[in-house]
Amino acid sequence: MNTNELACVYSALILHDDEVPITAEGLTNLCKNAGVAVEPIWPSLFAKCLAGQDIGALLACIGSAPAAGAAAPAAAGEAAAPAAEEKKEESEEEESDDDMGFSLFD
Repeated sequence: MNTNELACVYSALILHDDEVPITAEGLTNLCKNAGVAVEPIWPSLFAKCLAGQDIGALLACIGSAPAAGAAAPAAAGEAAAPAAEEKKEESEEEESDDDMGFSLFD
């Protein structure tokens, strides 16, 4: 993320926290008061993207993401067992090639 994007994100969070509607003008004013020069496209882009969105719900979803990720390692452990069996079969095939009685390095 560049400085323009970060300034708009933080400004949007500040406006949401103060329960002020998130508008391009509000984002621009906050950035100017903070001393951050932002290209004019960014505040209007963020304002359009966040219009009609429930910012509180978006923020609440952030905390629930690791719960979904915690289930993945359990499933991966179950899938690892068949992979181990496949490796055993491959190693047995390699051993049978060694029994031919000659070597490339003799």
